[in-house]
Amino acid sequence: QVQLVESGGGLVQAGGSLRLSCASSERTFTMGWFRQAPGKERDFVARIYLTGSTFYADSVKGRFTISRDNAKNTVYLQMNSMKFEDTAVYYCAADRGVVFSTVPARFEYWGQGTQVTVSS
Repeated sequence: QVQLVESGGGLVQAGGSLRLSCASSERTFTMGWFRQAPGKERDFVARIYLTGSTFYADSVKGRFTISRDNAKNTVYLQMNSMKFEDTAVYYCAADRGVVFSTVPARFEYWGQGTQVTVSS
């Protein structure tokens, strides 16, 4: 069982930046970030493979950057130029295999989530 622990959430003003971290109990090939706003479905944000290949949702492309430190089994999400609509609970996800899909159900392991609130 892979355990994921997120950190770094909080309150930020619109236009500001925040960095999320997710520490994994073991190295997995695919790691990603999703978010869920109140009353909405859990949406894909970004994913990164062990090779460093990345993929982003259109809504965050150019503003968010996903990265990973394989030596530390940790994935990061640098969020810049944040908007009010970025407010959500952010979840770290991981899978031992290659996940091409952006559907949450394709990821086997999940963190508890961390709240990110952007004030307008």
